[in-house]
Amino acid sequence: MQIYVGNMSYGTTEEGLTTLFSQYGEVSSVKLITDRDTGRAKGFGFVAMNDDSAALKAIEELNGKEYDGRTLRINEAKPKEEKPRREFNNRY
Repeated sequence: MQIYVGNMSYGTTEEGLTTLFSQYGEVSSVKLITDRDTGRAKGFGFVAMNDDSAALKAIEELNGKEYDGRTLRINEAKPKEEKPRREFNNRY
């Protein structure tokens, strides 16, 4: 299950999230989202756990909890929506 983790401190690390979620079960991956231009963290990311029941327990227990000085918003991640590609009109 993919878990959305929002309202994180900009100092939160992938290792820190792995440790936090590992209390509930095996973490298969952690991805912090960063700005592509600056490389700075955007304050949210995703945690993947193979065991859905462990993931649901983590969501239930960690949502609204303080971590790194911020109150986390945690829920099941929604599937990524495909954005329509923009067509550029190359007029000179």
